[in-house]
Amino acid sequence: MFISEAMAQTAAIAADAPSPWEAFALNMMLILILVVMFYVLLIMPQQKRFKKHRDMLDKLKKGDEIVTSGGFLGKIDKIKDGDNEVVLDLGNGVKVTALRSAIQNKANDNKS
Repeated sequence: MFISEAMAQTAAIAADAPSPWEAFALNMMLILILVVMFYVLLIMPQQKRFKKHRDMLDKLKKGDEIVTSGGFLGKIDKIKDGDNEVVLDLGNGVKVTALRSAIQNKANDNKS
């Protein structure tokens, strides 16, 4: 009596189950959706921010007030196109050489 009921339940469940290829396709579709969401939510905004920062670094000129990643405020004293180093005037005659990549943003910009 109990065996026939159990066999009937497994047969009904097996008839409703998706085939292995359908299950594989569903899993791959979910993984693809997650990859697209990861790209749209994390990678694209990061690339935009890097491009904006690179454009800001390319447009720097002598006399611009900048903030370094170390927190120093100063004016650009010497800068050459294509050179990775800039000379910063920190005030009171103190001049330092910094890498262009260490410049975080312009001091007079309110944008982060």
